[in-house]
Amino acid sequence: MPETARQIADDLRARIESGELTPGDRLPGEPSLVRTYGVAKMTANQALKILVSEGLAVARAGSGTYVREFRPIRRVANDRLAKSRWSAGQSIWSADVAQRPLVTDVQVYETEAPHQVSRCLNLEPGAAVIVRSRKFVVEDRPVQTATSYLPAELVRGTAIAQEDTGPGGSYARLAELGAEPVRFSEELRARMPSDDERTALGLTSGTPVVEICRIAYTAEDRPVEVNQMLLDAGSYVLEYRLSS
Repeated sequence: MPETARQIADDLRARIESGELTPGDRLPGEPSLVRTYGVAKMTANQALKILVSEGLAVARAGSGTYVREFRPIRRVANDRLAKSRWSAGQSIWSADVAQRPLVTDVQVYETEAPHQVSRCLNLEPGAAVIVRSRKFVVEDRPVQTATSYLPAELVRGTAIAQEDTGPGGSYARLAELGAEPVRFSEELRARMPSDDERTALGLTSGTPVVEICRIAYTAEDRPVEVNQMLLDAGSYVLEYRLSS
């Protein structure tokens, strides 16, 4: 009885996880899978696409499908938002990867707050925000886009309104302004990207993204930043450490 595409993908995934197939190895091609499993070419193609969509493999035009060499980033929210990190002038990214990622496509500007953002920041309709948008690249791969919104009346004319916010980033500068973030909330959801988002992150068709919206609050419970992030789901492991 012919195997399904999912079963073939499961077999190949097991070979990757066991180390039989290592990063950079070429996966069996469609003709080989057709012979081995007795399936149609379309089923073999679907099996390989499943591994690509899961972030385990990459398809190279005219060459084949290969085990992905990129090592997933472990994102530990508790570590990256710790005050001990940004107050010491470190990037919160240093909690995820040993080497600071390349930040590209940086844009900083002032505009009217979108409705949802103004609601999250407790701003009046039409109030202005400073927007900081950027893309993060690790090992020559775009892995995340992020857009931060901060009340313009609070950060206008400060380093936060410049491309380079200085050591410790925006949170260190907010602390200097007397608006130190002391707690955060994050909402996550997985979804399929739009065409523009797929292009921005260099995603193959069928690869999902993780959307995270983080709000930073001061000790007085004032929201001072909304950060909307879009992560390549195949590039990340999300970890949360909770105490009972």
